[in-house]
Amino acid sequence: MASNMDREMILADFQACTGIENIDEAITLLEQNNWDLVAAINGVIPQENGILQSEYGGETGQGPAYGPASHSSASASAPSSSAFRPVVPSRQIVERQPRMLDFRVEYRDRNVDVVLEDSCTVGEIKQILENELQIPVSKMLLKGWKTGDVEDSTVLKTLHLPKNNSLYVLTPDLPPPSSSHAGALQESLNQNFMLIVTHREVQREYSLNFSGSSTIQEVKRNVYDLTSIPVRHQLWEGWPPSATDDSMCLVAAGLTYPCHQLTVGRRSSPAPAREESEEQCTDVHMVSDSDGDDFEDAPEFGVDDGEMFGIASSALRKSPMMPENAENEGDALLQFTAEFSSRYGDCHPVYFIGSLEAAFQEAFYGKARDRKLLAIYLHHDESVLTNVFCSQMLCAESIVSYLSQNFITWAWDMTKEANRARFLTMCTRHFGSVVAQTIRTQKTDQFPLFLIIMGKRSSNEVLNVIQGNTTVDELMMRLMAAVEIFMAQQQEDIKDEDEREARENMKREQDEAYRLSLEADRAKREAHEREVAEQSRLEQMRKEQEEEREAIRLSLEQSLPPEPKEESTEPVSKLRIRTPSGEFLERRFLASSQLRVVFDFVASKGFPWDEFKLLSTFPRRDVTQLDPNKSLLEVKLFPQETLFLEAKE
Repeated sequence: MASNMDREMILADFQACTGIENIDEAITLLEQNNWDLVAAINGVIPQENGILQSEYGGETGQGPAYGPASHSSASASAPSSSAFRPVVPSRQIVERQPRMLDFRVEYRDRNVDVVLEDSCTVGEIKQILENELQIPVSKMLLKGWKTGDVEDSTVLKTLHLPKNNSLYVLTPDLPPPSSSHAGALQESLNQNFMLIVTHREVQREYSLNFSGSSTIQEVKRNVYDLTSIPVRHQLWEGWPPSATDDSMCLVAAGLTYPCHQLTVGRRSSPAPAREESEEQCTDVHMVSDSDGDDFEDAPEFGVDDGEMFGIASSALRKSPMMPENAENEGDALLQFTAEFSSRYGDCHPVYFIGSLEAAFQEAFYGKARDRKLLAIYLHHDESVLTNVFCSQMLCAESIVSYLSQNFITWAWDMTKEANRARFLTMCTRHFGSVVAQTIRTQKTDQFPLFLIIMGKRSSNEVLNVIQGNTTVDELMMRLMAAVEIFMAQQQEDIKDEDEREARENMKREQDEAYRLSLEADRAKREAHEREVAEQSRLEQMRKEQEEEREAIRLSLEQSLPPEPKEESTEPVSKLRIRTPSGEFLERRFLASSQLRVVFDFVASKGFPWDEFKLLSTFPRRDVTQLDPNKSLLEVKLFPQETLFLEAKE
């Protein structure tokens, strides 16, 4: 089998010769011919008088389709760096043999194997199935064609089918099988088998539980996870003779129920793999018998894989996209971005630098209007599709621009086993075991992968898994389809978020209004309490002042000399005093009494002389301004006088 680097060169040469631009179609045609370039070209462009020859001058059956440059002097003088070139048809005419196609057709609980030449029609397959299944052709729908439904008259060669194909039959017009039979079948599929697998090299035993519906292939893939022995390198002992196909269910494989012993080891020599490859390719009649020997013997002559095709080996050695066992995902992504730029140029998607969790936060957990889809690019250096996918599709300006506007792009390198295991662990944690198993079962030549992730309220949903065998237009269409689904969900999220924010704003406004109302009520209550307290204080002060004034009045009243009698022998002055209310106060005083006594009398009646002034009429004067120590006779308030009280300003 050709190495991955060989396959890239074969694929490029095949597309250049045939003009087939669809990478998926080109790879399918090459796989049908076991990557024999000349045979694949003859299958697409058959010659009228002969076949394409290698540049060694011999026919395909006589020499290798491609080989080391040192093996022939003719190759050294060839003007092209390609490992082959079309030449004039040879003198020997080789008739193209028809290809044999294998079909496994499933109908309910039966599998029918059909082998036909590619010159036959779909209707001939149905006629064979009619004899095997006892179902009329008119009642039969044959499904599983990769190109969709086909007519009975369609020639198989025009469908460009691989050698091995899987189809299934539907009979909607026929009644289903009896419920008892279906129940027994379902019961057998639900049986659990205990497989005790012994790893021969390390003498370790694993006890594995599988349902009856699991396939032998699933068992081998799980053993690969445990032993790190790839499926193609596993050498088994203990499978029953009836277990001839890895797609067979365990319940149909003839295992001992409920426990079965198996032994697995690593295939020590590539010879069995080569023999198996030769057995599978018996339908290709233009495979060189010496091409495998050339590859195996090349190291003996000091020639490595790169020199076999005229390429320096140093040019084939690339720095790893990502360090193995990198502790920090951000540092690993920095190296990935730098290496990607050095290989494919600066026009590439902007990869998010950080952990996968940080990419989730950036893409899914902002405001609904700012959210984006998450695109996870899974790189694999050993895939034949990687260079074409990166250079022609992932670095196309339209793809780069669209990813930048609508996606957060995160990348990981699956080439190294440690990095692959680390990503599968992250995948299981974030997306579940189903998605992790889907990625785990992808073959190397199906990489690179592009995962489109949409964040939801409770989980992250994988919208699409895009394999590397695609075109720019198909990639863009699938990205646009994912964005369309995302935008519909985003509009709902924006609507929900707006409604939630409106409710929260209304609640905040109501809370603020309630708070202001409480503060206003509290302010009113405090003002009322202050007012009541002030009134109480003033009332108390007024009472104290009245009590104090009453005490002073009583004291003054008691300190007044007795009023002299009218018949007193001493001179007496009779004073008549008018109050502001119009009342009159009358009293007799000795003419020798001091003016202070009159003031005390007026004060004892509630008119203190510091608040009121005492005025005389003729002449008008303020008596309170006179010396209070003078006698009434001296201030001319004798023998009688009328005075009036007036409040001071």
